[in-house]
Amino acid sequence: NRILDEAGYLDTDGDGVRQMPDGTNPLNFRIYFYGDDDPEERLRLLDERLREFQAITVNGEVALQQPFAQPIRTEFRYGLDEESDLEKKTFVQLNWLLPENDNRDIAMGLSALSYSLLGTPAAPLRKALTESGLGEDVTGGGLGTFLRQMTFSVGMKGVANADVERVETLILDTLQELAATGIDPNTIEASINTIEFSLRENNTGSYPRGLSLMMRALSTWLYDRDPLMTLRYEETLATLKARLADDSNYFQSLMQTYLLDNPHRSTISLRPDMALNQQLLVAEQERLASARAKMDQTQLQQIIDQAQELKRIHEQPDPPEALAALPMLTLGDLEKEVSTIPLTIETVNDGMVLYHDLFTNGILYLNVGFDLRVLSEALLPFVHLFGRALLEMGTATEDYVQLQQRIGSKTGGIWHSALVSPLAAAAANGDRHSTETVAKFFLSGKATVAQISDLLTIMQDILLTVNLDNRERFRQIVLKTKARNEAGLVPSGHSVVGGRLRASFNTAYWADEEMSGLNYLFFLRRLLDQIDQDWPAVLAQLTRLHELLIRQNGLIINATLDADNWQMARPQLQAFMDALPARTSPQLRWQPTFSQSNEGLIVPAQVNYVGKAANLYDLGYTYHGSVNVITNFVRTGWLWEKIRMQGGAYGAFCRFGKQSGVLTFLSYRDPNLLDTLEVYDETATILRQVDLNEKELTRNIIGAISAMDSYQLPDAKGYTSMMRYLFDETDEQRQRIRNEVLGTTVADFHRFAEVVNEAQAGGRVVVMGSQQTLNTVNQERTGWLQLQKVL
Repeated sequence: NRILDEAGYLDTDGDGVRQMPDGTNPLNFRIYFYGDDDPEERLRLLDERLREFQAITVNGEVALQQPFAQPIRTEFRYGLDEESDLEKKTFVQLNWLLPENDNRDIAMGLSALSYSLLGTPAAPLRKALTESGLGEDVTGGGLGTFLRQMTFSVGMKGVANADVERVETLILDTLQELAATGIDPNTIEASINTIEFSLRENNTGSYPRGLSLMMRALSTWLYDRDPLMTLRYEETLATLKARLADDSNYFQSLMQTYLLDNPHRSTISLRPDMALNQQLLVAEQERLASARAKMDQTQLQQIIDQAQELKRIHEQPDPPEALAALPMLTLGDLEKEVSTIPLTIETVNDGMVLYHDLFTNGILYLNVGFDLRVLSEALLPFVHLFGRALLEMGTATEDYVQLQQRIGSKTGGIWHSALVSPLAAAAANGDRHSTETVAKFFLSGKATVAQISDLLTIMQDILLTVNLDNRERFRQIVLKTKARNEAGLVPSGHSVVGGRLRASFNTAYWADEEMSGLNYLFFLRRLLDQIDQDWPAVLAQLTRLHELLIRQNGLIINATLDADNWQMARPQLQAFMDALPARTSPQLRWQPTFSQSNEGLIVPAQVNYVGKAANLYDLGYTYHGSVNVITNFVRTGWLWEKIRMQGGAYGAFCRFGKQSGVLTFLSYRDPNLLDTLEVYDETATILRQVDLNEKELTRNIIGAISAMDSYQLPDAKGYTSMMRYLFDETDEQRQRIRNEVLGTTVADFHRFAEVVNEAQAGGRVVVMGSQQTLNTVNQERTGWLQLQKVL
């Protein structure tokens, strides 16, 4: 972003790479332990590993960037296909360089200011940008604290070329106005509460807490500052609260000092250029031709020999003695019994209450689920937009700014999600249209025990009195959703391809594609025009969805909290449930049309995402736990070597869906296409011929168990238990599968090879790549792919 050009962060090639060996000395190490192991044993282990190194002088210091005398502006280009629409495709972003991150009081103040400005849809700077109509979505993320000097960034994507300066002016004018008049105290209160809740909860999701703490420590430790300063927040948070109490203009002074009066700012614009990709290709071809012309035959042969040697190294398996030297668990180290999660089930009226007695440090984790099977096919694409509308359009008594302030100040957060999945029993019976589908819309939240009443009141207000009749606000939601879906297409191309593949095999995944996949993006594009041309019709759809979905019938409440506090919370939950409408709606039988053709999805990308899938239940396969070991081997062994190491792709995956029976192969950022499909089709032969020794088999069993025993905090455990209930998964079934995993033999690989071999002929292919690549494939295999332009 041009504000740190002199600080040394860009030296990742050339001399930087050549100096790497000097940097990999213990004097330049940062060694981190987390856990309850013996500290003396840690020191013994370190001494054993490091004593042979010789002391050297290592300069790992990152220089301070010298301040700018005045702001700078820089323009870059990015490539688009020649047939692309250039209207509103520019990115513009403002970036500031701030003080070093070792002043924790300033860092905490700027963090709270950043959240107040940008952290929610109602935050004033984000709101001003969104409502301006100058772009499709806000970019930047606000405060960055991981580098030695902090940064602040904000901008917009989907901007017209002519509006770049208008975006810059709007950002600066909005900051100037806020610095003069102040931020709404309710917004500041919500920001402080949100930050404090997050710090005290320390919920890192599926990411292990120990690694999360290490990353926080590295933000100062890498620059020879105290690694623990980022972990000690109590005093810093108290200081911020006291400062705000004493000086109501504190955030205004931070804005004035570090943003408005700070000349160290860059304005970066990224403009589309349809000729750039071809220019880069020609330049690369000319560079290679020039290099070749300067070589004699001996030098050319050296290049050929080096390439062949590299290929040989890639194809050569690791020597057994090298693998034997790696420390590894044994099967005896693995837990034989499945872990269980406490679950109490209550039937209440026409719904269910699932309760999990877990220690949560005084926080209630709540999921309120409604049955999506009452919605028609036409309403499914509205589901996630409806979820956002609940939280971002206000209620009968407050606008969306006031609602966001109340959520931020009274709870740990409220969010929506959807779950759509087939059930294994129905999928195994080959019934694609079965109503035995898990399809839920969730409104979820979390709050301290003292805030439970507030949480339930807010959720009740949202569900019962949401204000859906605000065309401009809903249009902003749709526009931002479209922009984010488009921005995620290429970076997450494997997920898009996987979703398209699964959607052709059963009703549940077809519905998921309609609600969140590529079909959903196409729907969003059409919906924007409909909002402008016939808002009453759109409003009628939203209102109908609300009437059908929000009701007691089919309700599921999932709560995670310790037993003592549950006694206090349970009556409040009952009152919440009783307040919901008691109307009933019949479940519908969705009737999708499944695509059987191979698809080519055209995007402006220099790499491909290649997928192939088949339904093994349709071929008579019966689920066995060994499939987890086999797919681990295919993913981390066969596909890793052939597609990543030899083929040059960034990643490759092999997944089997227990609920659906769908076996899926995917590649990520792949320079190949047809070669990758050939690798997929050779999988059955490899499985048929595989002859793993005991250690290799154990390694793959451990990989499978690792995925089954993934790290979970209490909220995730409660949600997982609910999922098992919805999927009719008992602990007895889970134990049987675990036993099958632990007892996997090479014979299981050979048996699975036969069904994979049968699936290859009938598998469906979906690929994402450039127009040129997909056209070339269709020329080689006449009309093999049904092409569709996506971006």
